[in-house]
Amino acid sequence: MYEPTLTPAQAAALRYVRDLALRDRPAAVAVIDRHLAGSGAGYRSEELVGAVARYGRLTLNFHPDRLLRDGRTVAEALDQEGVYRSQFETGISNGGLTAFPGGDRDRWEEKLFGGAYQRPGVLPVERPKYGGLNLLDHPDGACPRFGSCHLRLRPEVLSRATFSFGDTHTEPTEFGTVDVFEPVLAALLTATAETGVSLGVAGMDTDMLLRTLLRRRERESCVAGRALDDYIEAQVHGELSLARDVEALVVDPSFRGTDVARILAGVADRHGFPLTWHGGFELPVDAIDPDFRGPAIPPLAARVHAEFARPGEPVHAALIGRAAASVVTEPERWADRGPTSVTLQHLKQLWHVLVWFGTPAH
Repeated sequence: MYEPTLTPAQAAALRYVRDLALRDRPAAVAVIDRHLAGSGAGYRSEELVGAVARYGRLTLNFHPDRLLRDGRTVAEALDQEGVYRSQFETGISNGGLTAFPGGDRDRWEEKLFGGAYQRPGVLPVERPKYGGLNLLDHPDGACPRFGSCHLRLRPEVLSRATFSFGDTHTEPTEFGTVDVFEPVLAALLTATAETGVSLGVAGMDTDMLLRTLLRRRERESCVAGRALDDYIEAQVHGELSLARDVEALVVDPSFRGTDVARILAGVADRHGFPLTWHGGFELPVDAIDPDFRGPAIPPLAARVHAEFARPGEPVHAALIGRAAASVVTEPERWADRGPTSVTLQHLKQLWHVLVWFGTPAH
């Protein structure tokens, strides 16, 4: 299959991270071997790295109903353009809005990629696209905190991705590529042993993680990962074409029967990949936890539900999206809550509550 030619900046970024990983590989292999010996299962580090390349899938989570600066939804932009764009191009994010020269995202990328994207003449379109590495086949994708739906990329894209253990906003120290993955794998095994949390799954010990990574993959897991903080971030370098690079589009069931679903179905049909549905997340409005993301979230959920829910609807992704669109298009409606940026941040946090506590859609 045709792979895009990387620009000099993209190639330099990929090479820089690979060189970092090669430097750290010997120490990482020693850490991996120590964990493997402790498991008593007889695995080898080469088996695990090979399993990542065979079974790992890159997923890019996104909210399809969020509005871009030009008024289009993300779904409409995917439909019209046929490519997936970075925050440096779209101006929106389900994380922090810092993708501009001198912003936090720019600073993190300068450190992570050795200044490759800060060279003179490098364009916003060249910047990497962010997602996660879905090693445990979670149907909600590797990073559901960033969106209710996700694109699952073809395995060929792994060769032009870099990885960090943890989100770049935390300034992680373990990096890798698909062929030099040992530093990231060592960090994952260590975190699993210490915390009992692996890629969003609580209570997973090292042996369970190893068995899951190496098992024969006959079908996808039906267990949501709910990963808000524990994930392997992926930075994809080069153009992401829907026709060339996407294996499947996985959609939250709250969008069934909506214009968003119709647009996404057209995207999938036009570019030749399946549209599937994951289990979704929903909660009764009176079940929003007041402690998980702070006391401002339950009253916001009550307001969103009262003003935007249809009869019988719980809180779900599409409902939050209706409110998010309203905050952008009619800010005066929300003026009593303070700055627009604060309300949008609180809606993101409401989504986090839903991911962590929500039950599958009926």
